Amino acid sequence: MSASPIVGIIVVLYLVFMLCVGFYSSKRISSNADFMVAGRRLGPLMMAGTLAATEIGGGSSLGVVQNGMSGYGLSAAWYIITMGIAFIIMSFIASKVRNTEVKTVPEYFRRRYGKSTGLITSVITLLPLIGLTAGQFIASAVITSTILGIGYKPAVVITAVVVTVYSILGGMWSVTLTDDIQVFLIVIGMIVAIPFAFKYAGGWSTIVANIPEGTLKLLDGPDKSYSLVSIISLVIMYVATFTVGQEAVSRFYSAKDGKAAKQGAILAAIINFIYAFIPTILGITMLALINMGKFSSADFEAVGTRYALPILAVETMPAVIVGFLFAGIISATMSSSDSDLLGAGSVFANDIYRQFIRKDASSKEIMRVTQITMGVVGVLSMFIALFNISSLTTILMFCFTLRAAGILFPYLFGMYWKMASPVGTIASLIGGSVVVIYLEQFSSTGNFLGWNWGGQKIIPGLLVSLILFLLFSKLFPPKNPSTELAPEEDI
Repeated sequence: MSASPIVGIIVVLYLVFMLCVGFYSSKRISSNADFMVAGRRLGPLMMAGTLAATEIGGGSSLGVVQNGMSGYGLSAAWYIITMGIAFIIMSFIASKVRNTEVKTVPEYFRRRYGKSTGLITSVITLLPLIGLTAGQFIASAVITSTILGIGYKPAVVITAVVVTVYSILGGMWSVTLTDDIQVFLIVIGMIVAIPFAFKYAGGWSTIVANIPEGTLKLLDGPDKSYSLVSIISLVIMYVATFTVGQEAVSRFYSAKDGKAAKQGAILAAIINFIYAFIPTILGITMLALINMGKFSSADFEAVGTRYALPILAVETMPAVIVGFLFAGIISATMSSSDSDLLGAGSVFANDIYRQFIRKDASSKEIMRVTQITMGVVGVLSMFIALFNISSLTTILMFCFTLRAAGILFPYLFGMYWKMASPVGTIASLIGGSVVVIYLEQFSSTGNFLGWNWGGQKIIPGLLVSLILFLLFSKLFPPKNPSTELAPEEDI
C-alpha cells in the first residue's frame, strides 16, 4: 500500500493538533476535580461524543470492515449495534450514577461499603487499565506504521508520546475535546469513503450482484454471522464493562447533571446505531470488489485483510480525503488509550495515594500525582507495546473481564438497595473473580456447572457474583441500612 506524501503530512499535522488541544485544555484546569471529571461540566453533546469515541476503536472500524468482507456480511454491524443497546440500557441508570458525586468507581465502593472494598476494587480496576493502554498503543502503532509506511517501533513511540502528553496536559477536558474531534473524523471519514467505494465498484446493484446470498441479512445470514446468543452475550459484556470501567463511567461522573448524563448516553447510542452500518457496508463492498477481481489476496499479503479499508481508500479516493480518513482511523484507537491513561491516574491518585499514602494531600498535589501516574503508565505501556510482550498484555487484558465479573452487582445494587452489605460485596468480588480465573486457567473448553460458556467467561462470573452478593447481604446485613454514601471531602 503506497499512499501519497500528502496523506502523511495530514496525519502528522493532526497529531500535532492533538498536542495543541492538550495545551489549550491545560489552561482550563484549576483543580483536581477539573482534571479528573472536567469540573462536572459536560453537556449532552460533549458527553455523547466522548462516550462514543471511547468505545469506537480499531475493532469498531477496521475490524468491522474486515468482518463485513470475510463472512459476517451485514451481521458484522452487531459488534457496534450492541454497544448502542448497552448505552440505551445505561441511560436508565445514568442519572443515578452521576448523582453519586464520586470521581472513580473505587471511591464509590469505599464510601458505600468501606475502605477494604475500596482498596480491592482499586487494584482490580487499575491493572486492566494498564493492559488496555498497552493494547491500544499496539493497535495504534500497527495502524500508524501500516498507513504511513514507517517501522512499528517508531510508530509505538510516536503514538504513546502524543497520547500521553495531551492526556497529561489537560486531563478529562483534553480527553473529551480530542474524543469529540476523533469521533467526528472517523464517522465523517467513513461516510465520505462510501460513495467513492460505490463508484469504484460500479454502483450498489453491481455490489449486490457480486456478493453471496444472505450477505445482507442481519440475522441468519452467512455462516459466520452473529447468532442471537452471541448478540445477547455482547450486550451483557458491554453493559458490565461500561458500567464499572473507569475509562467509560468517568464520563457520567463528568456530566453537568443527571439529565445531561442520560441524554449523553442516548445520543451516544444513536451515534453507534448509525455508525454500525458504515464500516459494515464498506466491508461488503470490498467483498464484492474481490469477487469482481478488482482486488485479490495478493493485495493484502503485506498488511493483512484488517487493512482492507486503507487499501480501498488509497485506490479510490483523493489524497486529501485519504489523509483525513487515515487520521480518523488512527484517532479511533487513540481515543480509547487516552481514557485508559486518565482512568489509571485517577484511581491511583484518588483511591490509593490519597487514602493510604498521604491523607492530607491538597487538590493540586492529587492532580500532580494523577499526572505522574499517567506518565508512568504511559511509559510502561509503551515498553510493553515496543517489545510486544503478549503474555503480559494477555494477563492484564484478562483483568478486564475479572474487573466486571465481581464489581458490577455491588455497584448497581448499592445505588438502589439499602440492604446491600460490605460482606455481600466482598463475597461478590471474590466469587466472581474465582469463577473467571477458573475458566481462564483451568477450563480450556469453557465448561462450568455443565454448561459450555465458550469465550463468554464473564457471564458465569456475573451469575456467581450475583448469587453470592444477594446471599451474603441477607446473611450479613449492613449495620446501618442506607443507599447514602459516607461523606468525603471533594478535592
